[in-house]
Amino acid sequence: MKKKLLSLLSAVVILAACNSSTQSDVTQELQIPDSVKNGKPLQISEEVMDNMIQNISSPVEIASLIRSTGMPFSQKYICKPDDIKKYDSNFKRAVGLGILGADLGYLNMYNKTGSVLSNLSTIKSVADELKIGQFFDFSTLKRLSVNNENLDSLIFISTQSFNNMDSYLRENDRTSISALIVTGLWLEGLYIATQVVKENKHKDLAERVGDQKLIINDLLIILKNYKSDPNFASLIADIELIKVKYNDIKITYTKGEPEAIEKDGMLVIVQNEISNVEMTDQQLNDIISITESTRAKLISL
Repeated sequence: MKKKLLSLLSAVVILAACNSSTQSDVTQELQIPDSVKNGKPLQISEEVMDNMIQNISSPVEIASLIRSTGMPFSQKYICKPDDIKKYDSNFKRAVGLGILGADLGYLNMYNKTGSVLSNLSTIKSVADELKIGQFFDFSTLKRLSVNNENLDSLIFISTQSFNNMDSYLRENDRTSISALIVTGLWLEGLYIATQVVKENKHKDLAERVGDQKLIINDLLIILKNYKSDPNFASLIADIELIKVKYNDIKITYTKGEPEAIEKDGMLVIVQNEISNVEMTDQQLNDIISITESTRAKLISL
């Protein structure tokens, strides 16, 4: 499966590994600073969070790939907004907001107007509780959601709202909330993808599930910065269980041809890589199973 590596962090690791060969297996884990190991939280830099967020497949990207498999929309893949409304702490709300964001991408891609409205309403409510509701122009989003011709605008504004919210949280030393939203977003995206793969072993989608091995280490490093909080400690333990199921999956990279693109009025050279995921059916089934149980636990917080 061909995939552009968006994360500078991952690109550095991959290019270093490829110095002596055109193909390499990337398995090295990043080291956690002693201060984090000792339970002292550090402010996470903007670069680290940017790398993390860029490396996570967007909900729209996952949903687009799912739709390309020919699988019809299924309401059973997404959470019930009323379940998220019941969350009574900022920890739960932040995770729930990420889950809702992933679901919104899936709903948007299939033009499910009624469900989009319910989802948006809950997103606004939860975001208000977290004091970040100002980044959601609910009236505009609502207007766009009832007009299928404006799907691109709806997706753009929805995504931009989450990006602006994330920037605000990091600028105001609320990175822990941002980390939880990203975790919810990632896990729900993985859940939706694995549920579709469970019914249709589509090769590209299955490989995208396997690719998530690269995300878990980065995600855990960020979460472990807050492990002194019992809620974070429990979440970390859950993500660690998913990581175990990925341990024996092998991902190799082969250098592709560099590509010149325009970005912000400047010429940028992008090094493309071809990723190859080696994953057995049993390994895939194990990931599907652990993702189901972890997601069920989060939904019932």
